[in-house]
Amino acid sequence: MIPRLLLFLLLASCTFPACGASVRSMNTAGVMDDATITARVKTALLNDQQISATKIDVTTSNGVVTMSGTVRSRAEEARAIEVARQTPGVKDVKSTLQTGS
Repeated sequence: MIPRLLLFLLLASCTFPACGASVRSMNTAGVMDDATITARVKTALLNDQQISATKIDVTTSNGVVTMSGTVRSRAEEARAIEVARQTPGVKDVKSTLQTGS
């Protein structure tokens, strides 16, 4: 009886935290939280081959993404803004990106 209980507790402890991760990304109104939005924007920027995203900082407040840092060109800035706007959960994008090296 005890080995079965221990097995059940072990399986439950491994299964339920994984379920909780997706629940924590949404608040009670079904809106994605800022940390999740920031992570998704950063991931999208890093995965875009047209952007050198290692010099772009991203913060999010109430779904509004602010990007700061440096980009190589105005075209790269425009692309970064476009990518951020296409990210699920983003309400608006503000940019203080500077063109430079």
